[in-house]
Amino acid sequence: MKHALVTGGSRGIGRAVAERLAADGYNVVINYRANQQAAEETLAAIQQNGGCGELLPFDVSDGAAIEAALEQWSAAHPDEYISVLVNNAGIRMDSLMIFMQEESWHKVLDTTLNGFFHITRRLLKDMLTHRYGRIVNVASLSGLKGMPGQANYSAAKAALIGATKALAQEVAARKVTVNAVAPGFIATDMTKELDEGELKKMIPAGRFGKPEEVAAAVAFLASEGASYITGETISVNGGLYT
Repeated sequence: MKHALVTGGSRGIGRAVAERLAADGYNVVINYRANQQAAEETLAAIQQNGGCGELLPFDVSDGAAIEAALEQWSAAHPDEYISVLVNNAGIRMDSLMIFMQEESWHKVLDTTLNGFFHITRRLLKDMLTHRYGRIVNVASLSGLKGMPGQANYSAAKAALIGATKALAQEVAARKVTVNAVAPGFIATDMTKELDEGELKKMIPAGRFGKPEEVAAAVAFLASEGASYITGETISVNGGLYT
C-alpha cells in the first residue's frame, strides 16, 4: 500500500488533491485541524469511489502536535511509510501592512512555513531511507508576484518556494523530488468573498480555476512520470502571471 499525506485535506484544493491521489491508488492520510465534518465528508467521498483513506487531525503550526500525530500513525503502520507529502495547509489573514497585527503575521507564517518545516523534516528520514519520495508544496500566485494586502501570505508562500528549491538539491540523489504548485484564483472557500466577475477580466483564460485542475498538477508531480522534475514551481493560474 502506498501512503500519501495531504495537510489541510478536508476542503477546497486539499480535498481535490486527496480525492485525486486516492483515485491514483494511494491510501490518503487526510489531515485537518478543526473541521471534522468536512474531513469525514472527504473520506466518505473517497471510499464511495473505491479509494482508501484515513483521518489524522493535528495543527500544522504546532510542532509537538505534528510529532505526536505522525508517531501515532507510524505505530499503526510499523512496516510502511508515507512516500508522498502534499503540504497544502494554509490560512489567509489579509490586511495592509500598516494595519497588520503581529498575530496575523505570525499565524500565517506558522501555518504555511513552519508547518512545512516540521512535517517535512519528520517524514523525510523515511523517504531517504527507502530512497523514494515525493514532496509537493502548495504555494501561490501571491508567492510569485506578491499581492497587496497579503504581505504575510506572500512572504510565507515565497519562502515556501525558496525552501522547495533548496531542499530539492539536498535530496535528489536519494530519489526524492521536491516541487511546488502555485495556484492563481481557484474557486474555493478561500476565494468566495472575492469579486470573481471583476477579477476574471484579468485572467487570459477568462475564469477562475477549479480545485481539480490544481490536483491534476499535484498528482503529476507525485507520479513516477515526474521523477526527473525537482525544484520546480508549476503555475496553475490560467495565464494570469507568466
